[in-house]
Amino acid sequence: MNELIVELTEISPRDFFGNQNANIELIKKYFPKLKIVARGNKITAYGDEEILEEFDTRLTLILEHYAKYNKIDENSIERVLSSDSKEEYQTSEGSDQVLLHGVNGKLIKAQTVNQRRLVESMFKNDMVFAIGPAGTGKTYTGVALAVKALKEKQVKRIILTRPAVEAGENLGFLPGDLKEKLDPYMQPLYDALRDMIPHEKLESFIEKGVIQIAPLAFMRGRTLDNAFVILDEGQNTTHAQMKMFLTRMGKNAKFMITGDPGQIDLPRRVISGLKEALLVLKEIEGVGMIYLDDKDVIRHRLVKKVIAAYDAIENRN
Repeated sequence: MNELIVELTEISPRDFFGNQNANIELIKKYFPKLKIVARGNKITAYGDEEILEEFDTRLTLILEHYAKYNKIDENSIERVLSSDSKEEYQTSEGSDQVLLHGVNGKLIKAQTVNQRRLVESMFKNDMVFAIGPAGTGKTYTGVALAVKALKEKQVKRIILTRPAVEAGENLGFLPGDLKEKLDPYMQPLYDALRDMIPHEKLESFIEKGVIQIAPLAFMRGRTLDNAFVILDEGQNTTHAQMKMFLTRMGKNAKFMITGDPGQIDLPRRVISGLKEALLVLKEIEGVGMIYLDDKDVIRHRLVKKVIAAYDAIENRN
């Protein structure tokens, strides 16, 4: 049996192993054929040479991540371990291109391979579809690109919209006027903006109409010029709604459509406008389509497992 010893010199064993050895236990799960022993500042692994080489590569990437960001957690470890190859992980981590500096100096940039592809596609195309499950950063990355375009004066306004389809809830029974009823529904868009624009400036932009957040029905009859427009939750549009939205595109406009075909809240037998658009527009030059998956999930690491579990059930059915 072959042996590999890795000595931790640039990071304290306590930081590397994690709370109650959570990090090292996660690593062990990804290498079940190895016997891994962690003592003091040394990690010793026993097993086949080929698997030990892969283990050594992944461990080195984790340590490089710590050297670069001065922290590691279960999410970052899982991203290293679940990448298909060293090259894929280095591609996802290798770009330090900051999209913008958010509130309190927060650096906002694409964090995964497919998020980077989404950014690149948006630079190349005027219309981009971002497709993927919850937590993959579709909306957040889109809002960051929109704010960047506004700050750099590439556009004069940002328009964020969603189809007002209620996921098992009835907006009509909520208290307040239309805006007060819709604000909770638009909350993910507000949350992203609050990360990127200081509160007073954001309120001023909304008051002046520089940033508009409205249900999709409000787009009817408008021509959207000099704007970065994001249609969120596009899977919940009908054929007519999607066609109406796409034909609102005016001069010097950027359109991003995000959606998760696995979370359609439309009535049965109603075809999703998003699914249809992906088929109808796939050959049109200037339209980009980026597909994100569970490897792009940047929420709690359990989200990735939840998505995989539901996918397994749906595939069986």
